[in-house]
Amino acid sequence: METHNFSIEFFPPKTPEGAEKLRVTRRKLAELNPKYFSVTFGAGGSTQQGTLDTVLDIMADGHLAAPHLSCIGATRESIRAILKQFQDKGIRRLVALRGDLPSGYGGAGELRYANELVEFIRAETGDWFHIEVAAYPEVHPQARSPQDDLLNFERKIKAGANSAITQYFYNADAYFQFVDNAQKLGIDAPVVAGIMPITNYTQLMRFSEMCGAEIPRWVRLKLASFGDDSASIKAFGLDVVTSLCERLLAGGAPGLHFYSMNQAVATTAIWQRLTAK
Repeated sequence: METHNFSIEFFPPKTPEGAEKLRVTRRKLAELNPKYFSVTFGAGGSTQQGTLDTVLDIMADGHLAAPHLSCIGATRESIRAILKQFQDKGIRRLVALRGDLPSGYGGAGELRYANELVEFIRAETGDWFHIEVAAYPEVHPQARSPQDDLLNFERKIKAGANSAITQYFYNADAYFQFVDNAQKLGIDAPVVAGIMPITNYTQLMRFSEMCGAEIPRWVRLKLASFGDDSASIKAFGLDVVTSLCERLLAGGAPGLHFYSMNQAVATTAIWQRLTAK
């Protein structure tokens, strides 16, 4: 399989030791030749500097990197300053998100939704950035209805986004249905599938509860049955996620975006299986 639409996400490390560990992880994953690495952004700018530092570190190694940019709790002026910083550093790709309001924050900020952020980025910087936005095959947890969620996605694309990355999911049908529905609205932007390797049952349940990703019952029961046997959890997770990736690619998904959790082993194992076929 071609690697041009294969990408990997990191979160900014909080300590110098974390930064060093991420460098080691990243260099291992760079051997898989992903198109780019993305770096997440903390609510209310809590990790804004960490995001930029991590992106610049990746670029210094000769790889493309895309910072996440969240508008919640931010002003137009603060976002304008960040965009200028990105341009000055030669960053050409970013992931534009609404983000979550941090606790203790009073208001949502001047830009309330991702489509407003995309529109602002385009107004300020023209075609400088390739803009990715989020898509939710299983519906955003705060959406009033699937139709509302789809129309929100349409607004982001119409505002000027180039492509989308989905929330992770384990039900390929949800992804294909979402893409199909988007195409019926005339949306032809590529929707890259977000992939979460399964390595830790408790952590997966916690994340999925927060983001609304469904874990199929048979997968959940099987993972629970392994108890603390992490080798079995990882082996089963590798089978499930590789099979999902195969189905997505066979069905026409334009690419895969791996949520690496700053670890190299699981993403590498999935990738090696996919490319061995």
